[in-house]
Amino acid sequence: MKQFAVIGCGRFGSSVAKTLHKSGFDVLALDDDECAIRNIADHVTHAATVDIDDANALKEVGIRNVDVVIVGIGSDLKASIMATLLVKEMGVKYVVAKAQDEMHAKVLKKIGADRVIFPERDMGIRLAYNLTATNILDFIELSKDYSIMEIVAPQKWCGKSLKENNVRARFGLSILAVKHGEEVNVSPEADELILEEDILIVVGSNEDLKKVQDFA
Repeated sequence: MKQFAVIGCGRFGSSVAKTLHKSGFDVLALDDDECAIRNIADHVTHAATVDIDDANALKEVGIRNVDVVIVGIGSDLKASIMATLLVKEMGVKYVVAKAQDEMHAKVLKKIGADRVIFPERDMGIRLAYNLTATNILDFIELSKDYSIMEIVAPQKWCGKSLKENNVRARFGLSILAVKHGEEVNVSPEADELILEEDILIVVGSNEDLKKVQDFA
């Protein structure tokens, strides 16, 4: 089972830590604010108040033993950069870091962050899609050009198989999964029948995904 560490237990970090722990994972929560640690302690596996700029302090709490570190520090750019740099130097395989803006993101990537996220921006994008497109339930940006969407099956696709709808050829999209109520079919076959109210998980270029939105 993967082990996670969350550095920075503000609103974003604590939300990530609690969700991971509820999902059954071991989670180490770290912050230099004792109040933040007291608030998170009962919701994670381990919690500790540490100076996140101190490499020895991070080593002592076992940061090198976790599989994934999430650096959730928001307002303190220096602390965010130092924490990311230190855990990468210690050999942590996968580091996810929260960025304030594009310049912050560039620095984080330069020093080794494996993934940089913009929680506020991403949430804004998802909300905009939810409000403006009735068939889009969720939206995850993979890059500036490609995304994953969770959509309600367009009415014109219902009653036909994936092969008959010819989604890849017509729209340039790949269907990763089909949800029939509580049942989820991952990597569906070409003869998979699309039913009314089915939910489709599709991946493709943003340009091609826009075609589906317009088509629906």
